[in-house]
Amino acid sequence: MSSDQSPISAYTETKGLRYFPRMLSKIRLQTAGNLREDFLEMIGNGLDARMCSFLHIDYAALREKTLTTFNDDEIFDWVNGNGRTIGETDILVWNHYVTKLGWRDQVTESLANRKQSSGLSDRNEIETMIEYFEYDEGRKS
Repeated sequence: MSSDQSPISAYTETKGLRYFPRMLSKIRLQTAGNLREDFLEMIGNGLDARMCSFLHIDYAALREKTLTTFNDDEIFDWVNGNGRTIGETDILVWNHYVTKLGWRDQVTESLANRKQSSGLSDRNEIETMIEYFEYDEGRKS
């Protein structure tokens, strides 16, 4: 199988929550042997781990649920019943966090390194990690 696919955009939402469907997309692509190789080292780590911590859910349990449930809304509901109950304010806080990550914070240096290694260091409009994903994965140019 070819490992050349990127997951869906981090801006994609499930019940208003950004990044959640991307994490599930990575799980499904990895299991099918289709996840772009450079994603394999960080799957379940980085933002995946931060989201699972925020949701109070174990990544391995989420992975197992994702592989047996094809509807992201159902998985979100499962998280609400097995981890943290996610309310409107929680979604607002997470979405703000994830859309600003890399902008003048503890991840800024990592973002600069990724931009450099991807040949995007001259792209000043890329100020956050999820904006970087959009360019690195070809959704923006």
